[in-house]
Amino acid sequence: MRTDQDGTRLPAGSDAASVRAAVDAVLGRYLDARGREAGELDPDFGRDLVGGLRDFTLGAGKRLRPLLGWWGWIAGGGAPRGPTAEAALRACAALELLQTFALVHDDVMDGSPLRRGTASVHAAYTAEHRAGSYAGEDRRYGEAMAVLTGDLALAWADDLLDGALADLPTRAGARRVWSRVRTEVMAGQFLDLRGQARRERSESGALRADRLKTAAYTAERPLHLGAAMAAAPEPAVRALRSYGQDVGVAFQLRDDLRDAYGAPERTGKQPGEDLARGRNTLLLAVGQRLARERGDATAARVLGGVGAETDPTDPALAARVLDALGARELVLRRCRELSARGLAHLAALPLDPDVMEGLRSLAEAAARP
Repeated sequence: MRTDQDGTRLPAGSDAASVRAAVDAVLGRYLDARGREAGELDPDFGRDLVGGLRDFTLGAGKRLRPLLGWWGWIAGGGAPRGPTAEAALRACAALELLQTFALVHDDVMDGSPLRRGTASVHAAYTAEHRAGSYAGEDRRYGEAMAVLTGDLALAWADDLLDGALADLPTRAGARRVWSRVRTEVMAGQFLDLRGQARRERSESGALRADRLKTAAYTAERPLHLGAAMAAAPEPAVRALRSYGQDVGVAFQLRDDLRDAYGAPERTGKQPGEDLARGRNTLLLAVGQRLARERGDATAARVLGGVGAETDPTDPALAARVLDALGARELVLRRCRELSARGLAHLAALPLDPDVMEGLRSLAEAAARP
């Protein structure tokens, strides 16, 4: 890695490994500094809650969003070194704290016991409550601590971004992108939760939630943020965003398939969580449509019980029925179509070879089950 004037280590190149290492270095320095401040307020707060936030953020994540932010910066004409590059890297690193916020809160809302192969934040705090024989309700304590963790991650993401953008002349445009992505992820989560509560089975509704909850903040807006910081020309911004929309949705559809059919050691979560909750996924909505079109009353009855409050369908049975109907293959085909379309948006852009290879690999990964 290269070291810039203020000590920030910049990526040696635009390959994924170099960028991820540089992002980790930025996050480590930032969270260590904020942790010391927190410890001055209260030692337990700094050690326990902030320490947990740091461990989660710097844990097993892929740093996908900061990586795409940096690629958007380079693709938009941003310098790979110098003061503006250092500022852009710090702004991109803020996306990982946004990811921490989203995952921690998402696990609370979904009641997910696992994240990245280990206990989710709220589950770990619930276990702490039980082990310590604390007063009050263990689940409520765990969820409250997780909400605090997510809130702090979002606040510090804003702080990190604002500090970085202060050194860039494109601050206003980049801040507008950041404002959009924060609202979009909330809108997507709203649609997801309400669709689940209403037991909606809508293909268009599932795709709308996927677009806002996943595609926007996973791929489209990180690329957009990088390009906005670099003052990229509009055709480049449009191409990068279009790629991000298509590949981001493909990633969510692939994750839906892995939730139903993947192994826990691969996904880091318990299988069948979406089906157990009755989440309105494209996989489930397509399956119910196919059952109706074919007049398959048995399949329709099985899928109609997904997520029911009384006598719900076993997720493993629902997954087998969806596979037999062809819903699994149709969703995988949609992933492949979106991946190919996403790459087509980049055809006219003169991209750095490392960036092009990274975006191609990402699109190909989104098309694999």
